Amino acid sequence: MLTNWRQKAMQGFANYSPPRWCEICRFALKSPQSHLPICQHCLHYFQPTPRCQRCGLPTLLNVPQCGQCLRTPPPWQRVVCVGDYQPPLSNYVHHLKYQGHFWHASWLAQLLAKRVTKVPDMITCVPLHWRRHWQRGFNQSELLASFVAKSLGCAHHSKLFRRVRHTKPQQGMNKRQRQRNLRRAFVLNRHLLNHKPQIHHVAIVDDVMTTGSTVRHLSELLLEAGVKSIDIYCLCRTPEPKD
Repeated sequence: MLTNWRQKAMQGFANYSPPRWCEICRFALKSPQSHLPICQHCLHYFQPTPRCQRCGLPTLLNVPQCGQCLRTPPPWQRVVCVGDYQPPLSNYVHHLKYQGHFWHASWLAQLLAKRVTKVPDMITCVPLHWRRHWQRGFNQSELLASFVAKSLGCAHHSKLFRRVRHTKPQQGMNKRQRQRNLRRAFVLNRHLLNHKPQIHHVAIVDDVMTTGSTVRHLSELLLEAGVKSIDIYCLCRTPEPKD
């Protein structure tokens, strides 16, 4: 039986009609049959900007690692993101996550997939606790991960992680509070990895990355299980809140 979120997603895609005009400037699209609701002119809002390749935070020039990453290396190797958490990108993320606009997941995932330079062996996602999943009806990160995996042509396993403890929403928390909030909240499906010994490079998909506390916990579980390389894929990267 299809889950509730899959039913909603399929219904959303079924009711989706290709846009006729750009959602940003409202000019008519030259190719209305395209599923991209943005004209070529407004695509500049989604162009890559200089970042630290390790943490994804903005820098003056593209660098493999910023000073902070050199001092305290994160457990992953690379962060791939579409842009900062600001309009218009943040608007689409909000519509997808809280208003059930499932059709945005496809083209946003395509933008994200185009930034990937090395295809992983497996793509997974940040899990939701069953209670949050029931309240929201779907996991937006799982939906994004499925589209990214399809675009890249690699394996996708949404059940690699499980959220075993319900946590408070993290908006407004500083870095330390987020770390405490997520303590012992996740478990890894080691059985899946044990049956796939060829999995050495895993990418974790989330919609927004702030402090990285969530993906840090997940990355550490993967490293303990023997995974050699971890990437983080997200739509938006936000500045880290102060401790």
